[in-house]
Amino acid sequence: QGQLVESGGGLVQAGGSLRLSCAASGSAFSRYTMGWFRQAPGKEREFVASINWSGSRPYYGDSVKGRFTISRDNAKSTVTLHMNSVEPEDTANYYCAAGTNSPLVGNTVVSWGQGTQVTVSS
Repeated sequence: QGQLVESGGGLVQAGGSLRLSCAASGSAFSRYTMGWFRQAPGKEREFVASINWSGSRPYYGDSVKGRFTISRDNAKSTVTLHMNSVEPEDTANYYCAAGTNSPLVGNTVVSWGQGTQVTVSS
């Protein structure tokens, strides 16, 4: 998998919505599981969501289930994270990732984005 570039981060009020996008370069995008991780200052990296190559099997971390939705468009080589009902606890740097397992786990990630900051104000 080539380069991953995230966009869409920013400041949002609690209860609001935000959409993160990740654009991938390279021709093998559709072969990989794509996902999102996040890391807040002083905390460990946390799995947020991933989606398998066909888009048929999304997985979510417990803290975001029912609020976030992941989707992908293989024709455009993009993966999107729709964040609804955000909470201050969602504040973190969000990283796009590509890997070989579904659900995605950190030690099988083959490519990481540089991250995009999400800040939720209370």
